[in-house]
Amino acid sequence: MSRHFDIVVIGSGPGGYVGALKAAQLGASVAVIERGCLGGTCLNVGCIPSKALLASAHLLHQIRHASELGVTVGGDVSFDWAKIQSRKDRVIRMLQNGVKSLFAGRKIELIAGDAKLAGVGRVVVEGKAGAEEITCNNVILAVGSRPARIPGWPEDSSIVCTSDEALHWKTLPGKLLIVGGGIIGCEFACMMQTLGVEVTVVELMPRILPELDCHLAEAMQKILAKRGVKLLTGVKVQEMKLADAGAQAVLSDGQGVSVDRVLVAVGRRPATEGIGLESVGLTVDRGFIRVDDHMQTPVKGVSCIGDANGRCLLAHAASEQGVVAAMNITGKPTVYHAAIPSCVYTFPEISSVGMTQEQAQAKKIPVSIGSFPIGYLGKAMAVGETEGFVKVIRHRESGELLGIHMLGHNVTELIAAAGAMLHHKLSVREVADVVYAHPTISESLKEAAEDSLGEALHLPPRKVIRIGAQ
Repeated sequence: MSRHFDIVVIGSGPGGYVGALKAAQLGASVAVIERGCLGGTCLNVGCIPSKALLASAHLLHQIRHASELGVTVGGDVSFDWAKIQSRKDRVIRMLQNGVKSLFAGRKIELIAGDAKLAGVGRVVVEGKAGAEEITCNNVILAVGSRPARIPGWPEDSSIVCTSDEALHWKTLPGKLLIVGGGIIGCEFACMMQTLGVEVTVVELMPRILPELDCHLAEAMQKILAKRGVKLLTGVKVQEMKLADAGAQAVLSDGQGVSVDRVLVAVGRRPATEGIGLESVGLTVDRGFIRVDDHMQTPVKGVSCIGDANGRCLLAHAASEQGVVAAMNITGKPTVYHAAIPSCVYTFPEISSVGMTQEQAQAKKIPVSIGSFPIGYLGKAMAVGETEGFVKVIRHRESGELLGIHMLGHNVTELIAAAGAMLHHKLSVREVADVVYAHPTISESLKEAAEDSLGEALHLPPRKVIRIGAQ
């Protein structure tokens, strides 16, 4: 007889495992099916390993600039790539064990194998011991995404790589070409340049980080260029081939680039093929499984969360969607409407939530922009982290807070407060009226909000234009 569960979750990434925990907390019997490593992309080949590697690179960057704070570091400053990788692997294992422990505490059954829908309420799992059919009342598809590869390019993943391979490199290249100047591309560029790799980034759009606020992107472009990263924007890789134990690229401007390795960072594609969608009558839109605000597909009893539904390809969005799906399945109607922040773990960091200036202009929304340089803050000067700024976007007529965008020291932590303000629909006046501790980087949020109101005390006075004055 097949085993039966209230909910079967296919995929154990940040959406799948959080959704499973929430469903079990609400009293459902839950099974999670995972074909690969527990934790999905984020834990194994995404957020966690990249941040572990970036932490080592950031520390190296700080040590090299220690003299600016009056600290002398004797001898040659170097690093051990094998130990950096080993530490990263330990972090991954600890977090995997943490998820296993949470599953055990909630009596969630973890099943290893390839899952495939076999009709509504039926899932076939191909594991080491063969095939098993499981029945359930509801399925949550949390199958995630995989890095996009470019058709026609060399398939040797030891030379032409995606982030899946690059996060686990045994050795570092001397020269690296990064194709794509988005979040992944910029994080790798920042990390690899610090570790002594000669980095070239090619981005098709006119600037790097094209999805973020233009001023954030422009500032980071200057920072990376100053450090020696070669940034080629507005160009395309026309040809890629293996050559001399490395790769040779030809760009659309005729320029040739010879490197040891290539990192393809041009986005991700939903991993929705081969999971039996046709058996329940589900179709895809460019590979994505479309859902409503309850995370439910058009097929009753089938929900889809995370990267696979295309709503927002970020780990924390997937987790929130997992909670929303579990709540709705267990009879607690909930709508997905949270403000989702975006973070870039370069150094300095970037974080953003809400509407960008370009998006507001495209929608013809009247806005007032407030901006405050982080370098003006006492805390920033004291710790020697003066790069960056905070930008606040205010609806000029209603006073509504529309967006907050930051570049600077520890701003990926500060964005949580900004997200809470946006989520609870605070006005910019209310943001400005909050008392912020001194000395902190968070004071820049207050100053930027006040600047959008024309009231910043730690900036030169704005010129007041009096209409009709004599």
